[in-house]
Amino acid sequence: MDTIEDKLKERIKELTCLYEITSIIVNCDYDHPEISLDAIVHCLKRAWLFEKDTRVVIRTKEYALGDLLEDEELVAIRSVIKVFNQDEGWIEVGYPASRYSVTDFLEEEHKLLENVGLEVGNLLERKRIRESELAIKRQMERADRLNIMGEITAGIAHELNTPLTNILGFAELLESRMTDHDEIDDLNKIKENAIFCREVVKKLMFFTCEVPQVRRNVLLKPVVENVLKLLKPTFQNRRLTPVVVFGGEDIAVKVDEIQMTQVLFNLIMNAVYYSPVNGEIIIRAGENRNNVVLEIGDGGKGIPGTVGDKVFEPFFTTKPTGEGTGLGLSVVHGIITGHGGQIRHRAGKGGGTVFEIKLPKKQ
Repeated sequence: MDTIEDKLKERIKELTCLYEITSIIVNCDYDHPEISLDAIVHCLKRAWLFEKDTRVVIRTKEYALGDLLEDEELVAIRSVIKVFNQDEGWIEVGYPASRYSVTDFLEEEHKLLENVGLEVGNLLERKRIRESELAIKRQMERADRLNIMGEITAGIAHELNTPLTNILGFAELLESRMTDHDEIDDLNKIKENAIFCREVVKKLMFFTCEVPQVRRNVLLKPVVENVLKLLKPTFQNRRLTPVVVFGGEDIAVKVDEIQMTQVLFNLIMNAVYYSPVNGEIIIRAGENRNNVVLEIGDGGKGIPGTVGDKVFEPFFTTKPTGEGTGLGLSVVHGIITGHGGQIRHRAGKGGGTVFEIKLPKKQ
């Protein structure tokens, strides 16, 4: 570059490039930042001295854009992209090595590339901040919806409790006076449906924390055995076998025994529903230094990856309409977290789903 005019032209190209890149970043669509990054690649090409031979590449942990020609050997200069002071990638500008050398890059081009690297880092920082803000906003909106839902369901539970008790009471009174078997069968159907509705009401009350906790040190194995005894006819009908594996007879947790029974009842019933006939349901308990760990596994098809932790959301169910309220696992999640524990699910080794509960050891 021999003349002052040539140097001025190059300087104008560089300043124009920086201005255009700043405009691209200001108007960035943060849902699709790759569009802006691709535009930056084209701007950089126009700013270099040998524009037609310029190759530009932007690589980050999320994106790879530009002239990704692995078979072409280049001489290049590079600027690191930092996001919150952490290296996230780089921008590289190069020429074919067969015709150029590193000395063909101007000092101003080095400075320009450093500035563009800073700008791209700022763009990615703003993208991360925006994503974080949106995530917090979604969490707050979900919390608001759950609070409103809690108030509504608490009201419904209280309103339904009294008439259901009356239905059951009068049905039992009528049953004691009747001798006709058909009429008694009809009354039994009324009672069964009323009991089902009462169980839904109980779940609503657990979900809205309307049932007070009474915590004490409870041996876990007798609670499991009691639930299995209640569900024995269900296991027989489905030809399922419960397999109980305990690391010790004295494994205990400080819990509300009624709520712990509710947890086990819901999880085992869930395992029964999804297990194939003649299958096994594995109930395993052990302890480590800080926690009691309880696992309940079925032999079903497993939870689809698209569902994930939605299974713990109130009123979410994968069961057909009329076969599930979508409250069981949300109640379980609420009880476990209310006891300072954790619950998660994972795929079983031989298929199916394993629900794992961790509870603090007894005090």
